[in-house]
Amino acid sequence: MAVAVVVLAAMVLDTTVVPIGSQQEDGFSAERYGTKQFPVIRESVEERAVEAAELSAAVAEDKAAAGERYGVPAGIGPVVPVTFTGVVGEGKAGVYSVDVEGVPDDLTIRVQTGPAINGSDLRDATGDIEFGQFTNQIEYQNAGAAINDAMKAQVLSALDTDALVGETVSVTGVFKLINPNNWLVTPVSLSVQ
Repeated sequence: MAVAVVVLAAMVLDTTVVPIGSQQEDGFSAERYGTKQFPVIRESVEERAVEAAELSAAVAEDKAAAGERYGVPAGIGPVVPVTFTGVVGEGKAGVYSVDVEGVPDDLTIRVQTGPAINGSDLRDATGDIEFGQFTNQIEYQNAGAAINDAMKAQVLSALDTDALVGETVSVTGVFKLINPNNWLVTPVSLSVQ
């Protein structure tokens, strides 16, 4: 009987009462994580971003060396910060080509504007966010999606994508350097001039 009383007392002391309808703040919140991390990522990318003309010349000379010098290792290719100004061309599904002066004609630069932002380039852009910091793969993936969502809210929410073609934009962002002639940039800043 005494053991049952001790066990019952321990259970009562270890119990947390959560009212119905309330949200518990303990545990991982991807939304909070993304909102907190995006400004840190944006600052890092803006500090390290390389002009597209300089970067394209370095990539043409030696892709591996350029990736090592300017990028952060991330799986099958480094994530590289870049900045450029150019004229927006045709788009499809929120991805627009941008004609940038000073880069080779065979280089296609595209920028993601949503509504879907694909990839984990923002999450991987600093090299500071690693799988081991999370409980499992789902949390790690959710962190990447939440950072993309925070970027959309802070950078792309006021963008009128219906009127983007033909406009001049200034973009700073990141892309995974896999194909040296095709860059898909996820922005951390985008302004229409």
